[in-house]
Amino acid sequence: MIQDILLSAPLFLLVAARSAGLIFTLPLFSMRTVSRVAKIALIGYISYILMGQAVFDRYDSAIKEDGALSIYFGLLVLGEGMIGVIIGFYVSIIFAAFSTAAQFFAFQMGFTAASTYDQLSQVENPLLGQFFNFAAILIFVQNHWFQVIFMKGLKKSFEAVTVFDFIREQSSIVSFLLKGLTNLFADAFLISMPIMGTLFLITVCTGLLSKAAPQMNLLSEGFPVMILLAFMLIIWIFPSLCDFFTRAFNTGLTDIFNMIFITGAGGKT
Repeated sequence: MIQDILLSAPLFLLVAARSAGLIFTLPLFSMRTVSRVAKIALIGYISYILMGQAVFDRYDSAIKEDGALSIYFGLLVLGEGMIGVIIGFYVSIIFAAFSTAAQFFAFQMGFTAASTYDQLSQVENPLLGQFFNFAAILIFVQNHWFQVIFMKGLKKSFEAVTVFDFIREQSSIVSFLLKGLTNLFADAFLISMPIMGTLFLITVCTGLLSKAAPQMNLLSEGFPVMILLAFMLIIWIFPSLCDFFTRAFNTGLTDIFNMIFITGAGGKT
């Protein structure tokens, strides 16, 4: 293994750069609690496996037959890392939609104050946001999408696109990422709409009843009622939410890899 890596050191460095950019930004693997030694070891094993499986015809101009480095090699290594960062960042956007949805209705429930540091998203997040993050991670792992990203998507990306294609099509890449951010809020709003709408109606009804009968002091009892009802709604619609998570991941991963293939096809033409 070590001998093969040394004989193809320039190619291994390019593969490792893109793999490192992906691993250091991908949810779960980017957590601080994951050892850097484990991350580097994973980068090395993935790069070694991909070296023997992917086709690297697009790199012939940067790496000569004798393994010598061309003048573009330094730029190419940095660009390979950026491609991995873009893929990992887009997957993080998909995960952020679920956490954002929980933050929307956690505010109405009064759970916004119950925020702690979330190891998955690495930000202060309400408890419901962390719960949705864990559910999304479990669904992601259950459907073997980590394997799809590393062993299928990453392999195909080496065959489809290089950093020079990304530079040539940078305007379309930026538009694609902005569209992903827009979809983040749209998906979050769609996920939280049933709970937010129900809690809004409860708040309106509680306010009207409090005006009609002030002695009942319904506003002081509103939060326990909303919390209980919100948890009941989450339990009721959670199977549908899991199906939505699955469709969102499937659509998001398909979009990011289609964008990579289209960018590479544009570079060929």
